[in-house]
Amino acid sequence: MKILLLVSAFNGLTQRVWCTLREQGHEVGVELAPAHKDPETLVRAVERIDPDLILCPFLKHRVPEAVWRRWTTVIVHPGPVGDRGPSSLDHTLLGQGPRWGVTALSAVEEMDAGPVWACSTFDVPEGITKSALYNSRVADAAMECVATVIRKVQGGDRPVPAEELPLPVPGTGELPLLRRSAFELDWRASATELARRIAAADGAPGAPAILDGRTYCLFDAAAVSEDTGAEPGTIVGRDCESIAFATGRGTLWVGYAALLEKKRGPKLPAAMVIDAAHAPFKPAPDAIAETVYRREGDIGYLTIRSYNGAMHTEQCRRLTGAVEKALTEDTRILVLTGTEHAFSNGIHLGVIDAAADPAAEAWDNINAIDDLCLAIAEAEQLTVAAFSANAGAGGVMAALCADVTVARDGTVLNPYYDMGIYGSELHTWSVANRVGEQAAARLLGEKLPVSATEAKQMGLIGAVGPRDWDEFQRWLRAVAIGYNDPVTRGRMFAAKGRRRAESKPLSYYRTIELAEMARDMFDDRHGFHGKRRAFLGKSAPTETPEKLRFK
Repeated sequence: MKILLLVSAFNGLTQRVWCTLREQGHEVGVELAPAHKDPETLVRAVERIDPDLILCPFLKHRVPEAVWRRWTTVIVHPGPVGDRGPSSLDHTLLGQGPRWGVTALSAVEEMDAGPVWACSTFDVPEGITKSALYNSRVADAAMECVATVIRKVQGGDRPVPAEELPLPVPGTGELPLLRRSAFELDWRASATELARRIAAADGAPGAPAILDGRTYCLFDAAAVSEDTGAEPGTIVGRDCESIAFATGRGTLWVGYAALLEKKRGPKLPAAMVIDAAHAPFKPAPDAIAETVYRREGDIGYLTIRSYNGAMHTEQCRRLTGAVEKALTEDTRILVLTGTEHAFSNGIHLGVIDAAADPAAEAWDNINAIDDLCLAIAEAEQLTVAAFSANAGAGGVMAALCADVTVARDGTVLNPYYDMGIYGSELHTWSVANRVGEQAAARLLGEKLPVSATEAKQMGLIGAVGPRDWDEFQRWLRAVAIGYNDPVTRGRMFAAKGRRRAESKPLSYYRTIELAEMARDMFDDRHGFHGKRRAFLGKSAPTETPEKLRFK
């Protein structure tokens, strides 16, 4: 089929749909709705394409009537049958509904009111953030709905009016837009309630809170039962950039914050925004800790956590220290992985942009992440890196520095740099070393997403594990145990030795990359500073990239 993805942005879910449909043999193209200044230009674009089906996995814009009346147009809505409105996930997380869903419905004049093609429901984990829910349960349900839509369209089936279907989640209906004021924090509430409100407002609009007369938006929170006896809203601890606050009951840990004055300031690690210099040290709970290490016999497991995948300079340095410390253990294999909802996208553009000297901060950040990559690449133990969630740019390259790289099914990789920078993280060594010079040049030059399945087929990674999180963790443990078999381990160490012997010193690749990066960061030869600000400001695209359009 000729399928057009009409979307507001080429986000993670859209990329996953794009990869999957292409792998299934469909002809797939993308049009970014914000790039069309008026409905007429969008209609003309669709007329030129004349698709068999229009899918909208992420669309905040209205589809022109001239489009949906002529072409089958299916909206993927992040709510079950009966749900309507722009704040679906916000409402269900605020109310802590036990189940939610995704519906694929035909575009009609009234938003979210068309006949239904498919619906998939799921359990809502307690305490999950809005972005984490969207990137996991919602994305998985959306993929199920897309598969059903494709099957029904190919079979000549038609959608069913919503009123003829039972409500899979009782009580759903049209709900209003939730603005920032709906998420305001009252420090007298329990830490659990405050963490839930912050989770529901994750990303946007953010949960506002007053501290010492100033208003902030708080993000990335975790509650613990410890009562300090301090006045609610008082800072009672700090671990790295995370800050602990006393509440009406329990302690609230916050990882990220933004100053809220006339408009919201940049979202940064909390201690970079809120003065906590005199706060006593307290160990952050595992739910918000940067790293968690455990050991099972000869195998060490290091889980790395980065909020939204961004890793700033000091964090990279701490992660390097955590890797080096893990490597001092009397183990034969070190497994590095991320959390269920995030792996890494490389350097932290937000912290760079907020720095007094962004170029200098960018330079420090890239050198710090290079140190992390070098620690992984030069390890004496066998290293296994596992993409637990989507990854991009330097996050992909860091994992490719391991001896073995695997991925969870459904993850999407963006193994390239698209921010006006050449890139580093030893990518000139690691990518070509796995897929060859020509394929490496294509990946870095085309700048297109790659599914875990395609990455395995091309040799970029070694294996793909289950999508279900618990099953993936069991699978990853079995993979590590398999590599710890004496015969297999000996074979892998021999391959590791050959890989090093056949390559130039890693300092060679790093030196070349940093020479290019210095020109990008200090001379801004490819517009890094402007592209970074446009990305952080979520500037609407002015055109659809040609690489995404039908060939």
